[in-house]
Amino acid sequence: MDQKSFDGIAGSPEPNHKGHRQRLRERFRKTGEQGLADYELLEFLLFSALPRQDTKPIAKALLQRFGSFPAALAAPRERLKEIPGLSDISIDTLQAVHAAIIRYHRSGIPEKTVLESWQGVIDYLQAAMGQSDIEQFRVLYLDKKNALIADEIQQTGTVDHTPVYPREVIRRALELAATAIILVHNHPSGDPTPSRADIQMTQKIISIADPLGITVHDHIVVGLRKNVSFRSLQLI
Repeated sequence: MDQKSFDGIAGSPEPNHKGHRQRLRERFRKTGEQGLADYELLEFLLFSALPRQDTKPIAKALLQRFGSFPAALAAPRERLKEIPGLSDISIDTLQAVHAAIIRYHRSGIPEKTVLESWQGVIDYLQAAMGQSDIEQFRVLYLDKKNALIADEIQQTGTVDHTPVYPREVIRRALELAATAIILVHNHPSGDPTPSRADIQMTQKIISIADPLGITVHDHIVVGLRKNVSFRSLQLI
């Protein structure tokens, strides 16, 4: 079989694909991420996982399906499997990048100054929950110095509802000897405006926590690109 025939086999890289990859690598080395469009950065991430495929159409399909670079990285595995050309290994790559982003932001929260590094907390929560397509309810448990004891997802639900059990939240705080908590949940709709149910649930948790000496510092609702603080809205 001659070289021309070999290059035509499905799954083998065409010479121009190799040249394109090299040019993209060189541009990245010179300019960093600022020199690449979103689809090009996704291409770049998929190079090693898909060494014999043209990753440009896959990258563009990811953006078309999920709407943005962050949403593509945060997409659930089952939805990523719907993209033609993505293998399990390439999905692992995308999800590992998203996990690295979350860990990076979480590391920006100093152990003893959670409330003093509020923007770091917000950046972490936005990275961890902002792109999720199901509701999650999590609690940050703090000690008397406002150091983070635990960061736990208490419940997961549907696209617009998560069951929350206030007594379970406080029971866990007592187990951890936490003296303060920060409540967090996301709105997959993208709009972080608190609902009446959100407000009532928060008030219920506060009513149980207060007599036990546990302070509810805030309740953060995470949306697609922004978040809302109950305290800033004077709901706490």
